[in-house]
Amino acid sequence: MAAAESKEIWIRIAGLDQFKVNLRDKAEEKAYRDAEKMLNDVWRKYAARFRDKRSNEGIMAMVAFKFAWTVVAANARNEAVASFLKEFERQLDEIVVKI
Repeated sequence: MAAAESKEIWIRIAGLDQFKVNLRDKAEEKAYRDAEKMLNDVWRKYAARFRDKRSNEGIMAMVAFKFAWTVVAANARNEAVASFLKEFERQLDEIVVKI
């Protein structure tokens, strides 16, 4: 999407004020909308469960932690896969050299 064609979308999280996001390309909109939906789904789930026990800020902190944990866990899995692939490539190189 060229600069003249740039697009902005509005995101609303947990019923709060919307905020604007400027898209670099058209493909980003789906990712942003998916993230907005995912976050709002978790917010609704946690709000229904904890509304009487925690403030909205406390619930949002729990939601933020859940997403942070998800990123940390995904990074750890990615590092494990990268390490496995590096070792696998090394072993394949050894096999090829022996042939």
